[in-house]
Amino acid sequence: MNQATVLPNLKIYNEFNKKTHKQKHQGRTFTVIIERDAASYYVASIPELRGCHTQARSLDTLMRRIREAIELCLEVEEEAQSAGEFVGIQQIRI
Repeated sequence: MNQATVLPNLKIYNEFNKKTHKQKHQGRTFTVIIERDAASYYVASIPELRGCHTQARSLDTLMRRIREAIELCLEVEEEAQSAGEFVGIQQIRI
């Protein structure tokens, strides 16, 4: 098999895997925690997905980026165990 044959087949395989992966996780809902840091960036994190976070200057950009981050984290997490279920956020005054 020459390189010209392998590359199109690999591209088709990768596209198939992306569609299958998206269909598998379609409809899942995640909690997004949004904070603003000292430099006025919005920072988003997903408690259910360890290490899943991103930042942006605007909320629109932040939400687009966190969707991308979730998709990437789900690809990695398929082999790992779930970090657990998000229960809630509490505030405490001391």
